Amino acid sequence: MKRLLLALALCCSAFCSWSCTSAIVSGKLTANGRPLLWKNRDTGELNNRVKFIPAKEGKYAYVGLFDARDLRDTAVWIGYNEYGFAIMNTASYNLNSDDITDMDKEGNVMRIALECCKTVDDFENLLKTLPKPLGVEANFGAIDANGNGAYFETGNYKYVKYDLKDEPSGILTRTNYSYSGRPNEGYGFIREKNEQTILRPHILGHDITPAVFTEEVARTFYHSLIGENYTNGSQQWVVDLDFIPRRSSAATTVIEGVIPGEDASLTTMWIALGYPPCADVFQVWCEENGVPVVLQGTGENNHSPQCDLVLKRKNEVFPLTAGNGKEYLDITKLYNEEKTGFCQVLIPQNMETYKKGYEEIDKRRKALKANNKKKNNKK
Repeated sequence: MKRLLLALALCCSAFCSWSCTSAIVSGKLTANGRPLLWKNRDTGELNNRVKFIPAKEGKYAYVGLFDARDLRDTAVWIGYNEYGFAIMNTASYNLNSDDITDMDKEGNVMRIALECCKTVDDFENLLKTLPKPLGVEANFGAIDANGNGAYFETGNYKYVKYDLKDEPSGILTRTNYSYSGRPNEGYGFIREKNEQTILRPHILGHDITPAVFTEEVARTFYHSLIGENYTNGSQQWVVDLDFIPRRSSAATTVIEGVIPGEDASLTTMWIALGYPPCADVFQVWCEENGVPVVLQGTGENNHSPQCDLVLKRKNEVFPLTAGNGKEYLDITKLYNEEKTGFCQVLIPQNMETYKKGYEEIDKRRKALKANNKKKNNKK
């Protein structure tokens, strides 16, 4: 089995760099009733940054995750705007059957959506009206301030919508194949089962939070096919294949929406930038000064200083460079008996970040209520 895993790792490495794991969660499954949009980004561009884009020329203000090399901010890989509309994607590999070569436009489509969409329905209308072929093969996931959520399995010429309100379980998940696509093609079947298994007790308990994704799902090395969880295990070297966190993981991000009727400005982003098991969590707002400076492209070559720091930590987890060494991770750098692993140190710190972050949300909510009360008294 171990030899098989290594062989598969070497054969699939080209595809793994363009893969992601994601979920859309209804408010009925979350601890505070707010919907969630989650994406664990896997990409060939590991230098990522976060930026707030102000409203201009009739376009909405938004905040999003960008590649450092994208100097003109043309492609967003997950983000939300001032109206509480949020969007992300996972690559799909079983939708298109054409010979279109001008592809990989998903980030451009999401940028346009953040600039002009207020709701999930707006995004569906955008997909209908954008010029074809779209140059995409993706599962777009979106939520809005009205409590709506959906995946749009989208190819160059058509899409299939999966509405959250039609899903009895209250949660939708996608990796790198589309349910409406060609059967048994694509990638991420094992990762999706990993995700569903890890989330199962939280689904039953209706207690899903952003921390469940950033601190548990994105830091757990469970493998559903072989039925083993290497997290906190005694084995030092593990083949990096079909876990949710992988060498190609560049960020794990949760956008927490609002309860219908709440002000959309209470929408917030929680992001662990860089290789998730080695990453600190930050709270991000869609406003001027809402993005912590360390997440912005303020470093050399438009890099985020925080992302650079996390990538240095990651090098300790993947220290082997000769031969196929890069396919192995040293799990003891993340979890060990001495409790000094990156995950063991960072998770308590990140939980404190969440505590302070929710205090800020409560403060903002009270301020909004007070302002609304003043306005009503003046009428």
